[in-house]
Amino acid sequence: MPSNIDTLVTVFGGSGFVGRHVVRALAKRDYRIRVAVRRPELAGHLQPLGRVGQIHAVQANLRYPASVEAAMRDSHAAINLVGILAEGRAQSFDAVQGAGAGAVATAARAAGARMVHVSAIGADEHSASRYARSKAAGEKAVLGAVPAATILRPSVVFGPEDQFSNRFAALARVSPFLPLIGGGMTKMQPVYVGDVATAVADAVDGKTKEGAVYELGGPEVLTMREIMEIILSVIERKRMFLSLPFGLAKLQALALQFAPGPLKLTPDQVALLRSDNVVSQPAKAAGLTLEGLGITPDSLEAIAPQYLWRFRKMGQFQKKSA
Repeated sequence: MPSNIDTLVTVFGGSGFVGRHVVRALAKRDYRIRVAVRRPELAGHLQPLGRVGQIHAVQANLRYPASVEAAMRDSHAAINLVGILAEGRAQSFDAVQGAGAGAVATAARAAGARMVHVSAIGADEHSASRYARSKAAGEKAVLGAVPAATILRPSVVFGPEDQFSNRFAALARVSPFLPLIGGGMTKMQPVYVGDVATAVADAVDGKTKEGAVYELGGPEVLTMREIMEIILSVIERKRMFLSLPFGLAKLQALALQFAPGPLKLTPDQVALLRSDNVVSQPAKAAGLTLEGLGITPDSLEAIAPQYLWRFRKMGQFQKKSA
């Protein structure tokens, strides 16, 4: 089997939640990895994921194309994982997820590199959500620069250090109730971060179809209420559910967008919850899914106990009955 030791892959946003799993997956396949981040001095946690000298962090900011071009120098493949859940100052959805994605693809084209772009299910230029519109703009910019690029659209991603299951578990630890926006009927297909990382590595290997858009979802379609129930079961806590109509939730989000930690909620996130976040039938029919790549996805119920135990009253230890 040929080695990938001479193949350099530049991973933009490789120090984040999804990024560290992608870096680990690439390191296991012997790729040389250049991690392009805004703060390389804060990416030291990636070094133990590979061999000495295999992983190297450099500075790059998607809002500055020159830094992106420098990070892509001599690279054979580019992976764009950069994304934000809320806007802040210059870090706007359009600048980061729209124009920023295009900057990476343009640099990849100039370097003659393979391009893999991680977007999101729900990317839609006509969406009421600025997040979803910027994701669609990013996909369009990537395919415009590199028509052979692979686009991966995961549903909501869960795993250690995520901002999804950990967020609701943290909220359950301090609040007597959990909010169900829109009654908690929005459907999602939570996908394990390890499965997403495997799909990204497969795309770098050349196992995906050129110019195709893959939709990555877990083995189950769940409503938000069902997801909350699974999280509560894992952390062994009982909480009441509070149903919030979308209109009222949007009003509350006007204030909660400035709140810290798990209390933060933006009007744009409320808009996102108006639409289901699941793998489409056309993607299934075309084999543009995890299963189509030969990956058997893991479920939230199977993986969550491995990291959400810290939100239990007794932590990882079980209370013994008399």
